[in-house]
Formats: sequence, structure tokens, C-alpha cells
Amino acid sequence: MKKNQVEYNILIVDDVSENIKVAINILQQDEYNFSFALNGEQALEVLKTKKFDLILLDIMMPGIDGFEVCEIVKKTTSLKDIPIIFVTAKVDIESIEKGFTLGAVDYVTKPFHAIELKSRVKNHLELYRAKQQLKANNITLFNKMQDNKEKHFTDLELAQKEIIYILSDIMETGSSETASHVKRVAHIAKRLAQLEGTLNKDEIKIIFLATPLHDIGKILIDGKILHKPGKLDDDEFKIMKEHSAHAYKILAKSNTKLIKAGSIIAYQHHENYDGSGYPNGLFGDDIHIYGRIVAIADVLDALTHKRAYKEAWSFEKAANHIIELSGTKFDPKLIVCFRDNLKDFRKIIEHFKED
Repeated sequence: MKKNQVEYNILIVDDVSENIKVAINILQQDEYNFSFALNGEQALEVLKTKKFDLILLDIMMPGIDGFEVCEIVKKTTSLKDIPIIFVTAKVDIESIEKGFTLGAVDYVTKPFHAIELKSRVKNHLELYRAKQQLKANNITLFNKMQDNKEKHFTDLELAQKEIIYILSDIMETGSSETASHVKRVAHIAKRLAQLEGTLNKDEIKIIFLATPLHDIGKILIDGKILHKPGKLDDDEFKIMKEHSAHAYKILAKSNTKLIKAGSIIAYQHHENYDGSGYPNGLFGDDIHIYGRIVAIADVLDALTHKRAYKEAWSFEKAANHIIELSGTKFDPKLIVCFRDNLKDFRKIIEHFKED
């Protein structure tokens, strides 16, 4: 055989061995490898042993005839694409129609005409290989497209993450909060999401990446109110509470999961579990789990760090205060997760010191 020459495996099935010999003699070429079976049962066994590019199949055989073999082959996932040429002395329309209906690609009559047999076999072998190559190319193309798609979404995710932190930095320059606050709240929220138990890895990741947007609406609040050293009066607090709605208007138009999550967090992290929060007075599980998680994370960090209007609390005092608000301000199930893992949250607070 010549180097790089394509090889084809052909199975010949006929209950008359002489017919098999004649077919092999006519088709004898270096690139053809022949196997044979003398009945349908043998053919099905041989088909289990190697891959074939073509089956020459006699119709009239004792036991399992050619039609039955063809039907079984076409119902077998690993075999159904193999082209079958019926070899028959029957040339009536009903037999030919039945063969094509069962999935055969062609038929040749016995006794064989050498040129006809060679031409039909050659054409169907080449067509089959071409289809196989096209299928392989399509799979390769699909895999490349998937790889590119995954890379695109990875790049997009990184870009979204950068945008979030840029927006957070912009917000921090106009408020009394710091970059460390944003990082701490994100990490506290991530750990609480992990402990919550029902969120999957993607949801936990989304919470972590979107949480820095929780106070983005403050960029539209008057700096005098944001930096006021004392307690806000009723009118000032009313204006301050508008930052949740501002954030939602800014972010809700996005179609990306990450930014949409940010809009939910920004809008709902001041809602209280008993319905007394703002801006919509949502109650219990009507508050999105993202909002319920970030509510605890935001308060823990705010209490444990100095602000223009207050001194920092100790971690113990802040943690006890949050636990006491279980069922009123905070989700009781999340408070259990928080209470049972205080060491984790203390580490986060201590790790991200003020810049």
C-alpha cells in the first residue's frame, strides 16, 4: 500500500461463499480490506469486532435475512451511519423500495457486473468518508466556537469586575467609606453565601463580584449629607434612603447576570426581615437572598469601623447586636450561619485593614 493511502473496511454478507469470492475478486484493490459473513447472525457478530466503511448485504438468507440485518444496524447508534448496499437477485419494486425505506443507500444485482459494482462501491465509500470528515470538522469547529465563547465570557466577566470596582472607587471618593469597606463586605457576603447551603458556586461568585455595587447609589446623594459628622435629621435621612432606588435605576437596565445581581443587592440590602426596612418594606423571603446576605455583611462592617457619625464597635459587640436582630432586621436562618461561624467573619474584618 502506498504511503498516506486511505484504507477502507468492507463487510460482505452472503450465504453463498462463491458470491463473496466473486465480489472480492472484482473489488480487489490495495486500499480495500475485506471481512465476510455467511449469514445475518455472523454479520452482526462481525460488526462488533471492527469498524466498517461499507456493507454489501445479501437480502435472501436463511435465518436473519438482509432486511432484518439492515434494520438492526440502522437502530444501533454506533453502526447506523455505515452505508449499506443491498446485493440481490430480486429486482422487483417492492424489495427495492423496502431496502431504501430501511436505510440502504443503493443496491446491485446478482450476477455482478464488474464496472457497476466497482463504481457503486467506490462512490459510496468516498461519500461516506467525506461525510465523516465533514462531521469531524463540524465537531472541531463547534469545540473552537465553544472555547472562544468561554474565553469571551471570561474576558467579559473580568471587564465587568473591573467596571464594578471602578464604580465603587468613584463612589468612595465622594463618601465616607473606603475601598477596604467594599472588599470586606464582598468577602463577608461570599462567606455567608457559602454557609447558607442552597446557593451554587456560580451564585456565590456572582454575590462576591456584585456586592461592591451595594452603595453605588450614594454617588447621587449630596456630599453634605454623606459627610455629616452627626446623626441625620428626618429630611436628610429621607434623602439618604433614596440611594437604593438611585442604584436600581442605574443598574437594572443591564442584561448581564452580574450587573442585575448588583441592582438587586443595592435595591434590597436595606430591607428588613420583618418588613420595616426600605425602600419597599419587603418581608421575609420576599427579600432576595442576595439582599438578605449583604444586609448582614454591610451592617457588620459598618459597626466595626469608624464613620463620621460614630466610633467603631468591637467585633464582639457588633456580632451580638446582629444576632439580637434575628427575625426582625435579619433572616434567622442566615443569623444561625453567622453565629456558628464568627471566627470566619472576624478573620475577614482583621485581614482587610483600612487603607
